[in-house]
Amino acid sequence: MTHILAIDQGTTSSRAILFDAQMKITATAQQEFPQHFPDSGWVEHDVSDLWRTVVETCRDVVAKADIDADSIAAIGITNQRETTVVWDRDTGEAVYRAIVWQDRRTAAFCRDMKDHEPMVTARTGLLMDPYFSGTKLRWILENVEGARAKAAAGKLLFGTVDSYLIWKLTEGRAHVTDATNAARTMLYNIHEGRWDAEICKLLDIPMDMLPEVKDCAADFGTTDLLGPTIPVLGVAGDQQAATVGQACFDKGMLKSTYGTGCFALLNTGQTAVTSTNRLLGTIAYQLDGKPTYALEGSIFVAGAVVQWLRDGLGIIGQASDTQPLADKADPQQRLYLVPAFTGLGAPHWDPDARGAIFGLTRGSGPAEFARAALESVGYQTRDLLEAMKADYATVGGDLGNTVLRVDGGMSASDWSMQFLSDILGAPVDRPKVLETTALGAAWLAGMRAGVYPDQAGFAETWALDERFEAKMDEADRAEKYAGWQDAVARTLTR
Repeated sequence: MTHILAIDQGTTSSRAILFDAQMKITATAQQEFPQHFPDSGWVEHDVSDLWRTVVETCRDVVAKADIDADSIAAIGITNQRETTVVWDRDTGEAVYRAIVWQDRRTAAFCRDMKDHEPMVTARTGLLMDPYFSGTKLRWILENVEGARAKAAAGKLLFGTVDSYLIWKLTEGRAHVTDATNAARTMLYNIHEGRWDAEICKLLDIPMDMLPEVKDCAADFGTTDLLGPTIPVLGVAGDQQAATVGQACFDKGMLKSTYGTGCFALLNTGQTAVTSTNRLLGTIAYQLDGKPTYALEGSIFVAGAVVQWLRDGLGIIGQASDTQPLADKADPQQRLYLVPAFTGLGAPHWDPDARGAIFGLTRGSGPAEFARAALESVGYQTRDLLEAMKADYATVGGDLGNTVLRVDGGMSASDWSMQFLSDILGAPVDRPKVLETTALGAAWLAGMRAGVYPDQAGFAETWALDERFEAKMDEADRAEKYAGWQDAVARTLTR
């Protein structure tokens, strides 16, 4: 068996990627699916779209590669995190659309529960925020007719997207998840490695709805989807899978992924750091029953701001148009775009904030908007790193000489990565393999299957494509960042 199949189920599309025995990409298939916005701040997916696109891309990628499915040794899954699915144990039908991680409908409930946040944070590393799965699950039970009674009777199951896909792939034989996805639900005690009964009681969630939690490399069941029986041996939430794919196995290593949102993870080793700057404590990965922890900063809008330029404003035809347009921007104008379309994530956590543009003049046009959009990603990343530096210092860590490893679609933009390095005042490394999320899932499965090397061997395969060094002088950097901080302060609602 010479191949590993990675399923990458994301926020706007599903992808299947085949890797060969040398961890090189053999073929890729991708399908987008509709987004649903039934109310302000609400974001949903039709669960059938998630499953359909996964099935079709898996079959497409095998056809494209022109291989026999029996040459696939294992499947690895990586997925959009926090997105919440509740389905009928007997029929497999979802009782409601998937509530997406971006969804803010439970903001009022989270505000009402703020007194409980210290307890929740101490156990889960997370904040009492609509971002996470727990309050989304509660909303479904409270608002879908008959759901509460069915759940109490043991007839409904909950899962993040990975869990639902595995349940479908195994035809209902496995109701499981991995530690990284469990850690994003706000229901999982990351220190004790178990679902937290007190938090479940607080949110009125029956614990028998919850999946069994496994390591990231484990036996998750088998599937006959492609004909021959293939084991699912690797699972990790997308940002944790990217951390693995970037080989950030050493304490102090840092990666940032630029997709729909932006997510920076700092490996803190065996220490679960409690943030005083409203970052998240989480599990980076778990192998052999031992969790490795991370500090995480989550930005809700990164690549999505470019989609907004294209679909909302219509000033670009495709994402690649943004960079040449930004190059034409008037250097004398300084626009700040705060892309709080669905609130602001770390380190602000203001679900009620909304997007704003500051510094407009009569001369402001598409070029200035494009530049401000790209720069917003760099500014938000610096917000995260400033918070990480402060938190990591509390346990004796020092990020003074840290190199940021980047990946995701937006990392292909030289303009964006150069500005990122400039505003951070730090080196930014882009690897040769940008598909680090899928690669991480593939390595977990392939390592478990005995096809791929161990951690040390895998880390040696990481290869640099380009390093971006800061060119901006310190005074200009400080002035630009101060302007950004002022713009954000004007946007915050609390």
